[in-house]
Amino acid sequence: MGIMVAAVAALAGPAEAIEICSGGNRAARGVTCLVDADTGWERGVKWRLLDIDAPEISKPECRRELEIGNEATQRLQRLMAGGYQIADSGGKDRTSDRRALVRVILPDGRDAGQVLIEEGLAQPWPNQGNRWCGR
Repeated sequence: MGIMVAAVAALAGPAEAIEICSGGNRAARGVTCLVDADTGWERGVKWRLLDIDAPEISKPECRRELEIGNEATQRLQRLMAGGYQIADSGGKDRTSDRRALVRVILPDGRDAGQVLIEEGLAQPWPNQGNRWCGR
């Protein structure tokens, strides 16, 4: 099942942040949530941001990676809280779960992944190693 371009408009009043994922059966439950700053779920379909690598928070290699990873995830939550579109590239990543490779497009047209790179909270993919842990 692919992700179609999904528009999620900000509601009247303050928009709410996308939740951090918890619990299992995410596909069956049709959840929308963030795993970290480059992986999430949209209505039960798992996705990964195209062309970026964000620090890991589930299995970080060092304390700094965890700290920056949490900061990056919170930043992506704030960016998406203003509304977003998910643009499916049609590609799949190389992991066993074959996540859809997508771009998160913000209402002002910016690519959320590129914002994270510009702010030092992610790096371009393919990466040159784990910069957060000095390798």
